[in-house]
Amino acid sequence: MPKNPPTSIDTGDFPPEEFQLRANELVKWIADYLGHPERYPVLPPLVPGETRAALPASPPDEGEGLRTILDGFERDIVPRLTHWNHPGFLAYFANTASVPGILGELLATALNTNAMLWRTGPAAAELEQLTTDWVRQLIGLQPGWFGIITDLASTSTLYALAAARESDPTLEIRRKGLAGRNLPALRVYCSDQAHTSVHKAAITLGIGSDNVVNVESDAEFRMRPDALERAIATDRAAGHRPIAIVGVLGTTSTTSVDPLDAIADIAAREKLWFHVDAAYAGVAGAVPEMRHHFAGVDRADSLVINPHKWLFTPMDCSVLLIKRPDILKRAFSLVASYLETAEQDSVVNYMDYGFQLGHRFRALKLWMVIRAFGARGIADRIRHHCALATEFADWVRAEPGWTVEAPHPFSVVCFRHDAPGTLEESNAHNSRIMDRVNASGEVFLSHTVLKGRYVIRVAIGNLRTERSHLERAWQLLRTAAGTPEPAAD
Repeated sequence: MPKNPPTSIDTGDFPPEEFQLRANELVKWIADYLGHPERYPVLPPLVPGETRAALPASPPDEGEGLRTILDGFERDIVPRLTHWNHPGFLAYFANTASVPGILGELLATALNTNAMLWRTGPAAAELEQLTTDWVRQLIGLQPGWFGIITDLASTSTLYALAAARESDPTLEIRRKGLAGRNLPALRVYCSDQAHTSVHKAAITLGIGSDNVVNVESDAEFRMRPDALERAIATDRAAGHRPIAIVGVLGTTSTTSVDPLDAIADIAAREKLWFHVDAAYAGVAGAVPEMRHHFAGVDRADSLVINPHKWLFTPMDCSVLLIKRPDILKRAFSLVASYLETAEQDSVVNYMDYGFQLGHRFRALKLWMVIRAFGARGIADRIRHHCALATEFADWVRAEPGWTVEAPHPFSVVCFRHDAPGTLEESNAHNSRIMDRVNASGEVFLSHTVLKGRYVIRVAIGNLRTERSHLERAWQLLRTAAGTPEPAAD
């Protein structure tokens, strides 16, 4: 250590007074942003590299004032963002960073809790156990599920398939791995409409994407149980080792629901792990009259729901519910000597249930959202979104030249405009329609492809989306397609 260390160097944080001043300014900005999100285009003009070019290429030698930084944020960053909180955001799965969720995220960030061990965040760990059980109750599942909050459904699905891989300890995969051994190919089954996260999990876990069997779906884009049974029988005859089935409650393209009860029968008979991807539509179980879609879910081994999709919780927040947490723990637990604690056998240490050591305090914002809206308020909002989707689909069906291309059990509608010519030309026509609408900056739509047909999707899930925004989207769509506007009364 130097004999006379310099005393003029600032080695601390900004003073609390500065934080309070700037935080008050930010709260005012956020309140104004939430109150008037339409002042920005929902989709900015897409110019790759523009944001980076507007910013200094190197970090500053001397620190800059927070006011200068915040001014730069508003000038250089915000106008070039896609605004997911915009009521005209109708792409992918629309979502909301709600007021209670934003407040919960602010508090969690300030606390900076890492609940890797129970003792490094006792309240955080126990609140996560409570809040994930609230989610279970909210969607009408029976007791007996263990919950863990991850970042995204991709991680939750990876964890579920890791547990499926570990469910037969005689394979000794945790210790010996998959490579260089005389093991049969491990097979995972999902419909041809399942999310790519199933394939990515298989890649990451060493199962391999070729060993994910895409089972044929029916005319309503649901997995066919007869095709699933044939695929399993064929694989067993070939010497492969089936380990898991992934059913979907709300597919990404169309939100179709696989016949989960029939799939559960097959999984039980074949002794396979049954995982349900309900990342988008799982929260619909909060609406009692929609629980018929959930037949068979309570028979699953694991289930993923993303509150950051349709439960008004800011990114990121994914809930994995699992029936046999001991298998998940067996797949991942590795306790170094410096992480051993006296109470480790009587508490939940979340580091034992995944590949990450650290564990963010995501439960706080979810807990605040559920408390703020309540079970009835959540159900009312979801029910309202589904009603808006039904009305939008009715507009499409009533308009000559437009067709609804898939069932819409929840709040997503898939549709397209008919055009003369080949399928390729018709697909290009619908792609141009969507691009013209998105260029308006008023709404943002996305697409999918169903049986070779390019279809446009409207996804409703933002708390600030009103009927008027859908009316405007429909007007823009009709204009982009060249559909004449109705004559004035």
